[in-house]
Amino acid sequence: MISFTPADIDAIRLSARVAVAATLVSLPFGVAVAYAMSFLSFRGKTLLEVLLNLPLTLPPVVIGYLLLLLLGKRGWLGGLLDAAGIRIIFTWYAAVIASAVVGFPLLVRSIRIAMESIDGRLIQASRTLGARWFDTLATVILPLSLRGIVAGSSLMFGRSLGEFGATIIVAGNIPGATQTMPLAIYDYASSPGGEQAALTLCLVSAGLSLAVLFLHEYVGSRMGRRD
Repeated sequence: MISFTPADIDAIRLSARVAVAATLVSLPFGVAVAYAMSFLSFRGKTLLEVLLNLPLTLPPVVIGYLLLLLLGKRGWLGGLLDAAGIRIIFTWYAAVIASAVVGFPLLVRSIRIAMESIDGRLIQASRTLGARWFDTLATVILPLSLRGIVAGSSLMFGRSLGEFGATIIVAGNIPGATQTMPLAIYDYASSPGGEQAALTLCLVSAGLSLAVLFLHEYVGSRMGRRD
C-alpha cells in the first residue's frame, strides 16, 4: 500500500510550487528574449544565443555552483542582497532560480520557433495599417505564438519538476524547507531500507510528468485543429 510521510507530502508540494513559480517568473522574460531573437537585429546576437543555450550543455551541478558564487554572501549580487537583509541561498527561492536558469532555454526555444513561423506578411500588414510595435505584439505575434508559449511553459514546468543538480547546490536538501521530490528520492535511495519510499516518490514524479505531457499534447492538438 502506498503511503506518504509528512516530509514526502512537503517534498511533493514544494516541487510543484517551485515548478509553477519558475515557469511564471521566466515566462515574461522568455517571451521578450524570443521576440528579440526572432525580430530584432543587434550586435552580439550570436553571443547571446550561445549564452542562452549554455545551460543545455553545462552539467546542472556547474550551473548550481556558478549561481552559488553569484548569490552567496561573497558574490557581488549576493552581497548586495545580504546588505539589504534578503537571503536567497538555502531557501526555496534558490530552488526557483535554479530551475528557471536550467529550463529557460527550453522555454525560449519553443516560443522562438513559434514566432519565427509567423507569416511576415501579417506583421507587415499590421505595421502598414499604423499599428505600433506593442500593438503588433499583442494582437498578432502573441496570439499566433500561443501554441509555442504553451509548449515551452509545459516543457519548463516538467524540467523544473525533475531538477536536482543545481538545486542541491544552491538550495540544499533541507526537509520541509528546500527538499524537493528529486532530493527526497536521493535521500531515500542512499539510505538503507529506503527503496520502497524512493520508488513511491518516483511513481509520483513520473505521474506528474506524464500528466504535464498529456496536457501539452492535448492543448497542442486543440490549438492545431483551431488553426
